[in-house]
Amino acid sequence: MLFKDLAPLGKDPTKLENVSYDDVKPLIGDDPYSQSEDEIISNYNSTITIPQLLFLGIDESHKSGLEYSIYRGAPYFALDVTPKGSITSAANTLISTLESRGLTFIEGRMQMSLPASTGAIYAQARALLDWNARNPFCAQCGQPTLSINAGTKRTCPPKDLASLSSTIGSTTTATPTTERPDCATRKGISNLSFPRTDPTIIVAVVSADCSRVLLGRQKRWPPYWYSTLAGFVEPAESVEEAVRREVWEEAGVELGRVVIHSTQPWPYPANLMIGAIAQTTGGKGEEIALKHDPELEDAKWVEVQEVREALELGTSGLGEEAPKGYKEGGLRLPPRMAIANRLLTAVVEGFVGTGPKI
Repeated sequence: MLFKDLAPLGKDPTKLENVSYDDVKPLIGDDPYSQSEDEIISNYNSTITIPQLLFLGIDESHKSGLEYSIYRGAPYFALDVTPKGSITSAANTLISTLESRGLTFIEGRMQMSLPASTGAIYAQARALLDWNARNPFCAQCGQPTLSINAGTKRTCPPKDLASLSSTIGSTTTATPTTERPDCATRKGISNLSFPRTDPTIIVAVVSADCSRVLLGRQKRWPPYWYSTLAGFVEPAESVEEAVRREVWEEAGVELGRVVIHSTQPWPYPANLMIGAIAQTTGGKGEEIALKHDPELEDAKWVEVQEVREALELGTSGLGEEAPKGYKEGGLRLPPRMAIANRLLTAVVEGFVGTGPKI
């Protein structure tokens, strides 16, 4: 799976295209895993651009491709082919070859338009590539970092061979050194930088009498398009507390019961959407007020029956046309692949009732 500026290679937004090892060999070399991790760190040279290659895992439903210990299956990799540094020429050549085959790097949020299995692989790859691209320098000492462990860790190497090449032609008699200044990340237990995941809540809010659902919309969304409310979990805050705070901040509505329903990764850039269904305290606690946070253009209560009808005839992605059968002016909601859709579906199917939920 190839990416350029975090855009995946494909023919259209519904299908990604993978390439063979022979296609990328000029960029990554004969064997990108020929050196041990210790050797990679020892030979680090900050003037040489190493293409970001991720090992994503093995598909064990395929019995050919790779055998390692007790594992057998088809290995999946992701490669960042964005032209930069010392790989600019090779990357541009590869991109031109792919474009001559009618392929392109597709911009936008593709996760909602892909099959679930492909979407999961895409999300993993995009999140890890984005994290590596955002962390080229050590947060402790500011020196360049190095990606290791198949793209799932970054380390601050103790040496940099670039200092040797910089002394070629120099008239100084000083002995060059490859040693870099001390860094706290090379000592103790927590000596590596790991990918981050940002917990984010998303919630379907139900009225106290279970007859209505709270929906909101942002100004940039298409007309009549609404969704559930969402926001980041703050430090030292539980998920339930985050749900209550976010709903109050965005809509002024006060919540009582909060139940965790399901989760979904959202790689823009590294969120884990924690889906909840919540119920208001009733009375004045259901009065909408947008004065606390200007994030929403509008918020409103919608009858459960209207939500049910919109789930059948009014779902689509933000950049997609309304589905066949949709009547202009009707409520529009996120597509089936979105966790907001799953939360709303659970509500209209009676999740808030007294029956068992498992």
